[in-house]
Amino acid sequence: MLEIRDLTFSYGASPVLRSIDLVVPRGQLVSLLGPSGSGKSTLLRLAAGLEHPAEGTVRWAGEVVAGPSLRRAIVFQDYALFPWMSLRGNVELAVRKAAPGLGRAERRDLAEEYLRLVGLADSTAKYPHELSGGMRQRGAIARVLALGSDLLLLDEPFGALDPVNRARLQDLLLEVWSSGSPRRTVLLVTHDVDEALLLGGRVVVLGSAPGRVIADLEVPFPLPRNRRDLFSSRGYVELEEHIAELYRHDVIERIERPEQVEGPGDRI
Repeated sequence: MLEIRDLTFSYGASPVLRSIDLVVPRGQLVSLLGPSGSGKSTLLRLAAGLEHPAEGTVRWAGEVVAGPSLRRAIVFQDYALFPWMSLRGNVELAVRKAAPGLGRAERRDLAEEYLRLVGLADSTAKYPHELSGGMRQRGAIARVLALGSDLLLLDEPFGALDPVNRARLQDLLLEVWSSGSPRRTVLLVTHDVDEALLLGGRVVVLGSAPGRVIADLEVPFPLPRNRRDLFSSRGYVELEEHIAELYRHDVIERIERPEQVEGPGDRI
């Protein structure tokens, strides 16, 4: 279980997150939704142990998160593959970290199995510059899966892709997650409502900076989810409109707070 309690974080004098309480049970896929600047990526980095809270605690499986760990893996939007390594070499590196006792042939076979899982069996010898954006991101997902981490932290991993490749990788994520035994815990950052509702079993909505949890919503649509049916259903439209209203209310509330209005010369 990922447990975040009363978490506050700032960059210098600028508050980013305030009084965050969030619990993600093992095996759940949760979408973390919010506008730009709401602290979504920062919250993910805190969960990964790449940042440390000013106040509050982050725990994974009952232990305080004090730094990075193979138990918690993160995928960034910019692919983050090593350009001097082949695709197979990138994944083999993760296999070596997860299972240092394996021999070279076993590492190679396991790396190729993860690449096959994400549809890259024919591209294992290629280098990142030889791959499309969608292929690089699939490679990054294969590398994270190879780490064997119980918690996957995904920071807008499909945000830079065209709609078709984005949809394919969304389907891949759902397939990999739902077929796992046991299922891995996933926290997915996105600013796209459609993506949040398509993938998440829950949607946690952050308000604008400083980020606060303004809603924690169950997503009632059963898996597998068909886009055409989902996006045209009455329940989906109502939930989408509810989230839009939450955003509007949050913005209006901030505008009406005198302390939020900056005078001439203040930094925007």
